[in-house]
Formats: sequence, structure tokens, C-alpha cells
Amino acid sequence: MRVFYILLVVLFFEKSFAQNSLYLKPDRVFDGEKVWEKYGVIIKGNKIEAFDSFSNLDKSVLKDVKVIELKNCTLLPGLIEGHTHLFLHPYNEVTWDDQVLKEARSYRTARAVVHAEKTLKAGFTTARDLGTEGAEFDDVGLKKAIEDGLILGPKLLIATKALIATGSYGPRNFSPDIKIPQGAEEADGNDDIIKKTRNQIGKGADLIKIYADYRWGLRGEAAPTFTIQEIKLIVETAQSAGRPTVAHAATPEGMRRAILGGVETIEHGDNGTPEIWKMMVEKGVYFCPTLAAGDAILQYRGWKKGIEEEPERIKKKRVSFKQAIEAGVKICFGGDVGVFAHGDNARELEMLVEYGMTSTEALKSATSINADAFHIEKEVGRVKKGLMADILIVEGNPIQNISDIRKVKHVYKNGALVN
Repeated sequence: MRVFYILLVVLFFEKSFAQNSLYLKPDRVFDGEKVWEKYGVIIKGNKIEAFDSFSNLDKSVLKDVKVIELKNCTLLPGLIEGHTHLFLHPYNEVTWDDQVLKEARSYRTARAVVHAEKTLKAGFTTARDLGTEGAEFDDVGLKKAIEDGLILGPKLLIATKALIATGSYGPRNFSPDIKIPQGAEEADGNDDIIKKTRNQIGKGADLIKIYADYRWGLRGEAAPTFTIQEIKLIVETAQSAGRPTVAHAATPEGMRRAILGGVETIEHGDNGTPEIWKMMVEKGVYFCPTLAAGDAILQYRGWKKGIEEEPERIKKKRVSFKQAIEAGVKICFGGDVGVFAHGDNARELEMLVEYGMTSTEALKSATSINADAFHIEKEVGRVKKGLMADILIVEGNPIQNISDIRKVKHVYKNGALVN
């Protein structure tokens, strides 16, 4: 009787394990770099066990593997959002100033929980959150809640508070007699910079974000903030703890200082020049253009896209982005989500194509290139044996029509079906 009971237990666990093995059989697979027709993926546990055509697989491999037919579908690696702010929501709902100053952090965290779920269900299984914008270290708790399975959301790479030069950020234009909470942490000079960089790392930052320039020029124009020496010190301090540094930078001088200072990605880069793009290629710095954010902000201000002539800012962005591509700069995918709605992350993919990239190039940016840029290529970003089973399945073919990326059929994170 005891032997019979043991056999039943063994059979139960074998069956349970087998049920955890799936062969996803779509019409095509984009593996993060190229397209494979009539290929599929075996998921075993939380990893990709195999990637091959059904006919090539040894029948012993397919034993006890559940085959899921996915007609007229494309399978991709889970997408990687390179620039999001989960603690922000669209500025046409509530201005940035009012979010930072008038919304309670508890309320903003509740919103961030919803934003994280929307991001994941849109097919983005990893996201780089580049600053809580006044919500202190609340992204640390958000990240842990996702990791512990308490809430749904992508795997997060977090920057916590980010670093700014004193006086350069916001909210501002209040009485100088009043100390106003800032959207990032002020840091100046050697000792202060080292201490605050280390403190953000100690609190849980996966990377350090700096604002290499901001709108604090004499006439409100963007101007550089940190010196090259200060940026080098931040980068060196972060690197000693294994963290990369990334930079918000829109002016040529701000970008130049950030590049020479050793940052790994430039965010926005609206006014980049051929000289700057050449420098980025030489230094191996990635560019995250955040096309959708500028597009959204100008529409909030009244521009009727598709009806009215493009504003000068959009025309300049098109030119600079084209120059970056022609120079060979590696393009990260990241929309600066939060400026526009979470879950609408695909808007940036559509705009990358609208501004001159092919659909394949745009999808590479959102998968393999971001994985390489963010040092997570051994975990995610490609369909490859041994990597985490973060999988997106969409109806249609986003290689031919990038907007098909919105037709989400299934999302798997760590091998588990999300939706």
C-alpha cells in the first residue's frame, strides 16, 4: 500500500511538471534580432528550454509537452521599456508640478501599482523606471511587491530619486522664502555627490540618473547643470558599486559633458548635433530619444497632429534623430511614459518607425538592444535557450505593420501566463 501511495505521488508530480512545459507554435518568431518562420518555443518552468521549428525537434523533447497553436500570431521576447515613470500620469490630466506638490505619495503609489500592471499586460515584461519624481524611494517598495508576487508588473530597474544640481530642477517659480520639495535629489560638490550617490544605491537604486541639463537658463532655456568633473565623480562612485549612470540631456553641451563624464545612455537628446552623435558612437553611448513624450506634450498644448503643420520642435527632432541613425548611434527604446498613458508604451515604437526606423530596427531596440544597453542580456531580451521565459505573443505581424504590436494575445513572465 505504501509503495502504491508513493507511485501515485511521483506520477502526480511528473504530470504537474509536464504541464509546466509548453511548446508555443506561432506563425513566426522574432527572436530579438531577426524573424524565423514556422518556429516555436518550448517553455520549461521559468526558462526557455528550446527554440526551433516543430519538425526539427526530437520527438522525445516534445514528450509530455503541451503544444499551443497560435495561428496568425507572432512571438517575440517580452518587450523592454527603457524610460518610464510609474509614479507619474499624463500631464493633460494633472500638471507635473501638481503631481509632485499636491498628490500624496500614498496616492501616487496606488497609481503606480495600476501603471505597473498596465505596462506588463501591454507586453512589457521589463522596465527601466528613471526616477520617482518626488515620490522619494517608493519605487523600491513597488519593485519588491512585484518581485514577491503581491502585484502584477514588469521586472524593474529603478533609479530612485535621481540627482540634480541645486536650483536647476523643479517645481520652481515660487517665493524664494519657501523651500519647495523637488522632483529629484539635489547634490553638489565632491563630498555631497559621493554621499548622495551612495545613499541612493544603498536604498536600492539599480542605476543612477542625472540631469546633465535642464530649463534653468537666463531666459528659461535648457542649460548645463553638473560640470564634467562632477559627472565623472558620480559615474565613478556608481561604477564602484556596479551601477551604470544615465543622463537626461537635451543640449549639445549637456550631452557633451555627460558623454565625456562616462554615462551609458543619453535620454531625450533633442538638440543633438552630428559632432555629438559621432562622439556617442566613439564612446559606445546609447541614445533613448523619447519621441512620444515631446509629441504628447505639444498635443497637450494644442497642436492638432495630422491636421496642422508640425511645430518647429518636432521638425528639429526629426532632423536630429535622422542624424543619429545615420551616424550609427545605437537606439534604445523608451517613451518617457507617464508623460502619456501607461499601457500605451507602443506609441514610441510606432513613432520610431514614423521617424525613419524599420519595424525590425524598432523591435530590436525594444528587445535585444535594450537588453545589451541595460546589462540584462543574460536574462532577457532575446528568444534563446536558457534565458528567462518572458514572451509576448501578438496577433498579426508587427514586422510588416508595427501597430500589430498592440494586438496582445498572451504575455508570459518568468514562464507564467499573465494574460
